[in-house]
Amino acid sequence: MNLRARLLLSYIVVIMATLVIISIALILFLNVRPAPPQQTYRDLTTFAQVSLRNLVTNARSGPLRRQLQGDEVFQYITELATDSGVRALLLNMPEQTVLYDSTGTYQPGDSLTWTAAPEVEVPELPGFLQNLIRNRLDPVYGTFLDPDTEEWLFIGLDLNTQTDEERLLIFAESAPTQTLRAALGQLGSSLARPVFQAAAIGLLVAALMAYVISRTIAHPLQEIAAATRQVNPEDRSKVPVTGPPEVRAVAEAINDMRDEVLATQTAQQDFIVNVSHDLKTPLTSIQGYSQAIMDGAANDPVKAATIIHEEAARLNRMVTELTDLTRLQNGQLSMQKVPLQLSQIVEVVAQRLSIVAKDITLTADTPPMPEIIGDGDRMAQVVTNLISNAIKHTPQGGTIRIRTQVNNGGVELIVQDNGIGIPAAELPRIFERFYQVDKTRGPRRGTGLGLAITQEIVQAHGGSISVTSAGKNQGSTFTVWLPSPQLKTASSAR
Repeated sequence: MNLRARLLLSYIVVIMATLVIISIALILFLNVRPAPPQQTYRDLTTFAQVSLRNLVTNARSGPLRRQLQGDEVFQYITELATDSGVRALLLNMPEQTVLYDSTGTYQPGDSLTWTAAPEVEVPELPGFLQNLIRNRLDPVYGTFLDPDTEEWLFIGLDLNTQTDEERLLIFAESAPTQTLRAALGQLGSSLARPVFQAAAIGLLVAALMAYVISRTIAHPLQEIAAATRQVNPEDRSKVPVTGPPEVRAVAEAINDMRDEVLATQTAQQDFIVNVSHDLKTPLTSIQGYSQAIMDGAANDPVKAATIIHEEAARLNRMVTELTDLTRLQNGQLSMQKVPLQLSQIVEVVAQRLSIVAKDITLTADTPPMPEIIGDGDRMAQVVTNLISNAIKHTPQGGTIRIRTQVNNGGVELIVQDNGIGIPAAELPRIFERFYQVDKTRGPRRGTGLGLAITQEIVQAHGGSISVTSAGKNQGSTFTVWLPSPQLKTASSAR
């Protein structure tokens, strides 16, 4: 299953799970919420209607007010409560004390406090009952709590007798609780169809949106996957940087990696070409002069042997430098790091190489510098490589300036010449193995490893090396920066 299908299926599963969770939450909510009290109030009103109708029908004589007095009231209330299962109470007003409770929860004389209910919609009462209950008995609707906190809904009828006592006849039922079945019965017919219709529409819209989103994410990734299969030196095209920020970040990382891979491939190809050439030339010389000596064709055997010796020495230097470079890159070359005065090392190396410079003016400005921590032999090798390189590429009559200075919390070594310079296109590759700016292969050519080794040594000391040049025949400037613990400590103290 491809990524787009997986994303689409994941979105649909999430949507379905969300709908199921919403449905379950709705059912649980309906199951625990209080039931609407209106139906209970209607039932109690109907019950009061029927009870009063029976009472009026069976009245012996006189108005209703006179019939509901004394023991007849208690007897009538008891019969009502027994026959219908409705709780009946009689209260003495306005003290709100209980005269009678059909359940026996309240004893005569106990106080009863209730809360009036909001306006209650009840069915219209027929004929004289409507007038009786609405106008003469003044029905009251509300709730009260038993001592055990059970809630009851009631209708109260004000029985104003000819005595001084004001009595309130109450018919009450327990507050109903909402059941799932009842809730579904109440809401199912009115909400089921709209809910299913809304769910279907929502699912369809969500599926379309999920498809669009999955395509937006998957398409750039598919382009990235296709582009990574075509990494080769001939194809320089970039992966399109499109889509969400995360996908764009991946595309940019792929492009960076692609550039590095192509640069590495190019460097490997150049390495093979350069190594082949640098090995082939001295080996050819050795083979030719040795054959001439063996055949007796050499006019000057000593000179031929000298050339063989020099070329063999050059091959040995190349092998040694390659070995050192590999060990430096792998962190396997041991260094004995101690406090060093870089200015002293530069001064000593400059004096030694001034003899080789001959007609080239070599000046060194090396005032005392803060100490660095490093390997003295390797630092001497760095300075030697840079000055030798400057001498090699500076024509007779040119100048080379060497100086040390403090900069950016460290010590800098600057080697500047006015020699053949470095074209701008060559600068990024100047520290590659076997890379040489001067493509001519004269007798003064080097191994092409000196700058690569110099860079590795500087980086192993926590420093950096850079080069600048205005172009061909404009000279070049190499700058080495090395950290100094003394400068770092002084900066921290401030």
